[in-house]
Amino acid sequence: MVTRKRHVGHIDTEPIYVGQTIRLLVLGALLFATFLFSFSIGRYGVPVKEVIRILLHKLIPIQQTWTTEMETVVINIRLPRIMMASLVGCALSTAGASYQGVFQNPMASPDILGASSGAAFGAALAILLGGSTRMITFAAFSSSLVTVMAVYFIAQRAPGLKVVNLILAGIMVGSLFTAGTSYIKLVADPSNQLPAITYWMMGSFSGSKLAQVAFVVVPMALGMIPLLLIRWQINILTLGDDEARTLGINTNRLRMIVILCATLITAASVSVSGMIGWVGLVIPHLSRKMVGNNYRYLLPASMITGATFLLIVDNVSRNLLAVEIPIGILTAFIGAPFFIYLIAKQEKTI
Repeated sequence: MVTRKRHVGHIDTEPIYVGQTIRLLVLGALLFATFLFSFSIGRYGVPVKEVIRILLHKLIPIQQTWTTEMETVVINIRLPRIMMASLVGCALSTAGASYQGVFQNPMASPDILGASSGAAFGAALAILLGGSTRMITFAAFSSSLVTVMAVYFIAQRAPGLKVVNLILAGIMVGSLFTAGTSYIKLVADPSNQLPAITYWMMGSFSGSKLAQVAFVVVPMALGMIPLLLIRWQINILTLGDDEARTLGINTNRLRMIVILCATLITAASVSVSGMIGWVGLVIPHLSRKMVGNNYRYLLPASMITGATFLLIVDNVSRNLLAVEIPIGILTAFIGAPFFIYLIAKQEKTI
């Protein structure tokens, strides 16, 4: 009988039936519907049936019933953006859920180890030096990985509990990179560079290209696939190190793998989207409400729900006003009140 964890350190023997699988299928269907609907809305409307035909046309021969303008809008403008929003939402939610499990901390989020602060510093430095969009993305990705490597290096050499050391080192190193970013903003050209840095840090999928999608797909896959394969071990890790060791789990190695994978997908996400908060914190909690705490279902639910959520928010971002709203602002406006609601309604699910 498969058991469900009610909260860290306690196991409830309530059996998990096919209800969780059905919920995952429903969430998947909702994501698919949102994905298609996202193509049809915007300044230039495209009927859903034409969207389907245009997308299928790239795979199989279909008689053309759409205009060239429709195909340009769907393939060149909206497809990269929609794919990017889905991937980033999926990745941030996965990273958040993984960190919450490995650190046994309900407040853990993708930037707990300073990955976002490091990425912001790298992007700001690249903008200051006049780098291209590709260089900005690469600098943000590389700086994010370097930041987390520094955090892990410090935590391993500090006395005391390694998990606590990681969190404290993440706060310290993240603060240093935040200070560095602030200095770059201070010396940046206020006419061009400073607005570009500020806008990047607000988060946006505007101007997403298929080349950027191709850039992040590989590191995201390298991070998410192993997390999916070992998600049952994260269940055991949430019980505590002593209990996990009695079950034959190498906790240090497992924690290292989870942190590495979660960091990789966080760095890839932030490098192409900028600073998007709350997704990795709120969505795992929402997913727990729907499928419970068992990571066998929680991780896939977080992936699907995160992709759907960020797609919806991006649709609002680009259609609510005449001027696009940075997506990081919207996720904060939506995420903070919703998290307060979850806290008020929780039943000791963490």
